[in-house]
Amino acid sequence: MTHRGSCHCGQIAFEFEGDLKNAVSCNCSICSRKGALLWAADAAQFRLLDPQAAMGAYAFNKRELQHRFCTTCGIHTHAEGDGWIAVNLRCLEEFDLASVEVVNFDGRSA
Repeated sequence: MTHRGSCHCGQIAFEFEGDLKNAVSCNCSICSRKGALLWAADAAQFRLLDPQAAMGAYAFNKRELQHRFCTTCGIHTHAEGDGWIAVNLRCLEEFDLASVEVVNFDGRSA
């Protein structure tokens, strides 16, 4: 199934393929502050609809992830790892978050 989403102002729009059955709630210092619910996909399943969008990146700790956000509205849309993407499900259009099981991840200890 194809899912579409965007930041609040719409400048960063994306789509990806996947069967969404669960979401990850991470308790690391950044995810807990953002309140993101994440779903990981292979990078090949994810596509930015406007690759030239004004997108910022933030990396911390081991610097293994690039946390992406809109430089206009500030909304975190996804994070990029080595060959994978963690999509913020709260940015999806017409998606019922209650339809997925939330799995807690102890990112503070990772």
